[in-house]
Amino acid sequence: MAETNTRLTVPSGGAGGTTSGVDGSPYIRTIEWNMMNKTKFFPLSMLSSFSVRCCLFPLTVIKTQLQVQHKSDVYKGMVDCAMKIYRSEGVPGLYRGFWISSVQIVSGVFYISTYEGVRHLLTDLGAGHRVKALAGGGCASLVGQTIIVPFDVISQHAMVLGMSAHAGAKVDINPLGIKSWPGRSRLHISMDIGREIMRRDGLRGFYRGYVASLMAYVPNSAMWWAFYHLYQDELCRICPVWVSHLFIQCVAGSLGGFTTTILTNPLDIVRARLQVHRLDSMSLAFRELWREEKLNCFFKGLSARLVQSAAFSFSIILGYETIKRIAIDEQYKHQIRW
Repeated sequence: MAETNTRLTVPSGGAGGTTSGVDGSPYIRTIEWNMMNKTKFFPLSMLSSFSVRCCLFPLTVIKTQLQVQHKSDVYKGMVDCAMKIYRSEGVPGLYRGFWISSVQIVSGVFYISTYEGVRHLLTDLGAGHRVKALAGGGCASLVGQTIIVPFDVISQHAMVLGMSAHAGAKVDINPLGIKSWPGRSRLHISMDIGREIMRRDGLRGFYRGYVASLMAYVPNSAMWWAFYHLYQDELCRICPVWVSHLFIQCVAGSLGGFTTTILTNPLDIVRARLQVHRLDSMSLAFRELWREEKLNCFFKGLSARLVQSAAFSFSIILGYETIKRIAIDEQYKHQIRW
């Protein structure tokens, strides 16, 4: 999901100046929130987000199973994981927890609204566009995670059910004892997971790993938006004027995803383990991860997460920025560059 900062863009390409297109006319580099028709934007944004999630959700399942396994007991890598899940369960196995996870589409509305609200507030205070992106991204993730963590907990338990059967794992990663025989509906499994969490832990159980989620995703979101701006500015500066601005934004999003993924990978592993293994604290999860993996904890599941992050970033920006261009008010359409 992309930020908005109204800047008319001139061949000099300065971050705060204007830039012109091939024909020399100025264009809006980043579409402002108040320039759009929200009745068009919100429905199209949710549709785009759902479509991207449908296509790329298997990468989330693969990433999660790689992160929670003990060393390499079950899978040797991303491709091995995908092949074993497919051979064992077929395509449905790659979509475990999909419908519960799809609630993130709703949280995304709150995410982007918070992001834009914080940016608007900081604009009035005279903050720079990268500072606005950093602060807005962090606040947006705080709101989004507060809404989505309970569904994330259920979804991750669903993702790893039966994982031990794929390669003779030493430990069955099913601490809730959920029955998941072939043919049982995903809805019933998800309901059983929710009931068991409530029985064991009460409402608090649905926020297991909440602090770890904030520590993983708030910096990730904040840095992603900041790096997105940084890479976009640099690419606009070095690319010829005939290069598609939408393509530049998509590439900047992917580069931002790569960078933040590498920096935050251990925190994401700790979050996943807290939620699935039901560990009592982040410090215990860190100690256990270090004891098992040593320096490999910085790379565990990283390949799957890099592919997932780059694909999600590119796809989300492609959809989001396209929708912003479609939803923009008529008075600005002549200043839009594709």
